[in-house]
Amino acid sequence: MNALVISGGGSKGAYAGGLAEYLMRDCGRDYDLFIGTSTGGLLAPLLAAGKLNAAKKAFTTANQNSIYKVCPFRIKKEGPGNFSTSINHLGIIKMFLRRKKTFGDSTNLRKLISKFFLEDDFRRIRDTGKKVYVTVSNLTNEVVEYKSNEDCDYEEFCDWMWASANALPFMSLLVKNGKEYGDGGFGCAIPIQKAINKGSGWIDVIALRPVHKVKSNPPSDDVFDILTKTFDFVLNQIGLDDLMIGQLEAVHHKVDINYYYTPRILSDQVFIFDPEQMSNWWKEGREVGQKSTPATQCLKYKEKNNPTGLGALGEDMELL
Repeated sequence: MNALVISGGGSKGAYAGGLAEYLMRDCGRDYDLFIGTSTGGLLAPLLAAGKLNAAKKAFTTANQNSIYKVCPFRIKKEGPGNFSTSINHLGIIKMFLRRKKTFGDSTNLRKLISKFFLEDDFRRIRDTGKKVYVTVSNLTNEVVEYKSNEDCDYEEFCDWMWASANALPFMSLLVKNGKEYGDGGFGCAIPIQKAINKGSGWIDVIALRPVHKVKSNPPSDDVFDILTKTFDFVLNQIGLDDLMIGQLEAVHHKVDINYYYTPRILSDQVFIFDPEQMSNWWKEGREVGQKSTPATQCLKYKEKNNPTGLGALGEDMELL
């Protein structure tokens, strides 16, 4: 079984999309299993359905209004890839007055999911026999859960995609079956072990972080800045643990794993969704994929896993 694992990373999911497009369209990668956390949980179902063009449109046109109904911070673009942020005090006060449990409201993201990932796509994944898992954090029971397309209907699966990407407390809390759910990255940012446990023999891992992440943050400006730095620190440590565990499990189970990292720290502000920046990241992801996966390796994969030469999408899978 071949698997694609995509880590969390907010708006950096556009980079993962470009890299996945190269692997699937140009290298002919054909995956039986797709597992994603957070932004990876949004991208994985679209890839499993063969909707690369739709995935590209979603990840290169989304903006703050596409994601948030109430955004907890204000953003000012000062140049390409350069943003300044501040707290949206009025928006946060409105959330508290409405007795909401989070600083922001990301219900617009839930609508965006239904716009790009259709019920026909959900059925197509089932018909092809592919499996998709999205990672969510069950805050009530303090456990990580993996929600599969095989275990729920379309609307439920869209809810789980949404929950997987809801970075609390900046985004909405999903309450389902009397339990509270949020971003899967709080428990498992790079779900390699899940892919191994499901019996994968070949795994491509897209980790939205550089191999060596060294940085020096300036002094914090306000409570929001401290909160985001803490959030980034926690997710970075979880990601390191996931990679180490995945490497050890791969050796033990004799699994072939290919790791694809970002060439640098793409952004510290993963909650900023700027179409221009994300379009550039998608393009960069494709370019890095070409450099990281030589033509000889693509040919070797095709000969081993895809002798028909049709490619991962077949002849006419793309709808949009």
